[in-house]
Amino acid sequence: MSVLRLIGGELISIYRQSILTIGAGSSRSLATTGFQQSSAKPENEATDEAIASEEPEQAEEGEAASKQPIDDPKDRSRVIPVETSIRYLASDAYRQTYQDDPVWKQYRRNHKGPYPPKLTRKTCIRKGRISTGNPCPICRDEYLVLDHNNIDLLKQFISPQTGEVLSYRVTGLCQKKHTQLLVAVERAMDRGMLTFDVPFREYDYSEYYPAKERNSSK
Repeated sequence: MSVLRLIGGELISIYRQSILTIGAGSSRSLATTGFQQSSAKPENEATDEAIASEEPEQAEEGEAASKQPIDDPKDRSRVIPVETSIRYLASDAYRQTYQDDPVWKQYRRNHKGPYPPKLTRKTCIRKGRISTGNPCPICRDEYLVLDHNNIDLLKQFISPQTGEVLSYRVTGLCQKKHTQLLVAVERAMDRGMLTFDVPFREYDYSEYYPAKERNSSK
């Protein structure tokens, strides 16, 4: 009987140890799976947060792009080179717009009352933008650049009869552009790019020679 009890006790102790080892393994497996799930959740949450943070930035960029005007006709902050203006005067777009007339031919000033004022407006452009609904012939077309190299444009503002610059009352230029026109014409004449007739002057040479020399010559 004692032998049987010893064998039974050993079997019971082995059984208990096997149960304990199985329970510990299952708890460890549950613990590891739980750790993996908990570590996986923050990654998903981080990606969701990153996507959510990118969406407002993209929306703001889209709104900013939609607010910015494209090809604003009143924007004059861009500087057009004179070479571009010279090519523009020789293009088909210029011919379709102005045909064979000068750029000021079809322009009409807006003014109050039946009689136009003596002076045109000071300027049509303020802070890089057109500030009036009726800009002058030069301010309304940004590709018309007043420069001493742009001879074809300057010739349109010179009278073929007198060779003088046309008045702003005829052309409708604002005071600022008319001043730039006068400067450009003077520079072109000084550099020999614009030809002009020198008026013939008659001199009374008797004022330069004394009377004795005249009598002796006779």
